[in-house]
Amino acid sequence: MDEAYRQMVDTFGRGWERGDADELVSVFAPDAVFLETPFSESAVGIDAIRAYWKDVPVNQAEVSFKSGEVYVAGPWFATEFRCLYRRRRTGERIDARGAMFCETKDGKITEMRMYWHRSGFTSPAVA
Repeated sequence: MDEAYRQMVDTFGRGWERGDADELVSVFAPDAVFLETPFSESAVGIDAIRAYWKDVPVNQAEVSFKSGEVYVAGPWFATEFRCLYRRRRTGERIDARGAMFCETKDGKITEMRMYWHRSGFTSPAVA
C-alpha cells in the first residue's frame, strides 16, 4: 500500500508541475475534500478541486515539485513537499514548503489537508 500512496503523491506533483489539473485531480475521489491551508475554504468534490487548480498554469511557471518520505498509518498518509516556481506576473521566484495529510478510500484521496509557507528567493541555483 505504501507504493500506492507514493504514486498518488507523485501523480499529484506531476500534475502541479505540468499545470495539468486533470492529472492532479485524478488521485481524488469524486466527493473528496481539499483544504489548501488551515484557514482556507474547503474545496468539496472533484469539480471544485479542479477549479482551484486550473489557475496554476496561469500564475505559475517553471514549477518543480519534490516530496519526502511518505508516512503511512492505515488509510492515512503524510509527506513533506517543496515546490519551486516563478510567478508569471512578476517573475518572482517562490519556494513553497509544507506538508500534506491525506485520508484515502478505495485507492483515492478522500481528504487532503495542506500546511505550507512560501518565500521569495533570488538565486536561480536553489533547487
